[in-house]
Amino acid sequence: MQWFSAWFGGFAAFLYPSFGGHHRPASMDLRATPSGTRILIMALLELKNLHVALEDGTEIVKGVDLAVNTNETHAVMGPNGSGKSTLAYALMGHPAYEITEGELLLDGEDLTQMEADERAQRGLFLAFQYPHAVPGVTVTSFMRSAINSVRKAKAGGDDPIPIPEFRKELMAAMEQLKVPREMASRYLNEGFSGGEKKRVEILQMAMLKPRIAVLDETDSGLDIDALKIVAGGVKDLVGPNMGAIVITHYQRILNYIDPDFVHVFVGGRIVEEGGPELAHKLEAEGYEAFTPEVVK
Repeated sequence: MQWFSAWFGGFAAFLYPSFGGHHRPASMDLRATPSGTRILIMALLELKNLHVALEDGTEIVKGVDLAVNTNETHAVMGPNGSGKSTLAYALMGHPAYEITEGELLLDGEDLTQMEADERAQRGLFLAFQYPHAVPGVTVTSFMRSAINSVRKAKAGGDDPIPIPEFRKELMAAMEQLKVPREMASRYLNEGFSGGEKKRVEILQMAMLKPRIAVLDETDSGLDIDALKIVAGGVKDLVGPNMGAIVITHYQRILNYIDPDFVHVFVGGRIVEEGGPELAHKLEAEGYEAFTPEVVK
């Protein structure tokens, strides 16, 4: 909670090695030009041999390579206790999780020494598995403060969003995500149901327009109707200006998001990679087949 308060204060005062048998460097991506020529380009988000440890020195993430671009959805799937949430928090700069080795790059810039608010200003966003309530701060106030902080960082000085523009964007996003209008005046997440909290997380993502969104088990605790709305919101937002990492241990949210890549995360490592068919295999067979690769 202490880190969340610091993150909120900073944010509101400012949030492949192989596929199908073919190897590609984690920092590069193959793209086709209009003429059909295949070219290599640098990935927007790059994790290079990333190691993460707890404050007591216990290593949880044990060398992860991952490359994510805009217009891509990457599903990171693994059993409970595999280190998925640790990876998410480390990407966002949680002080309880130290990057002890490797690189975390966004558009070529090293983020490893940056605070959470600095990473958010540069375009990283984390949707929490268990969003905290913030008494005394309305959804509207939080959204506008966060947007203005991002705009200020980009402009190098105050550049507040005009109130009419903000209200128009907020109302449109709330309608799309089926968030009742009256929630805009309520304190952030206070008394919200699980589904309402998750919708507001995606609402934040829609308003802040991050370059890379990390969703930490956003499907947790959602009924099927809320799951469809949240997943639909994510799917609509991934495009030329945003890529996403969807962390989950169930396949069901992927029925509505359609990941481009699936990464199996066991024992703090990515042990297998593939396309959407890999998620269906995991749903049918579980993670047992991958456990021996990291537990010797």
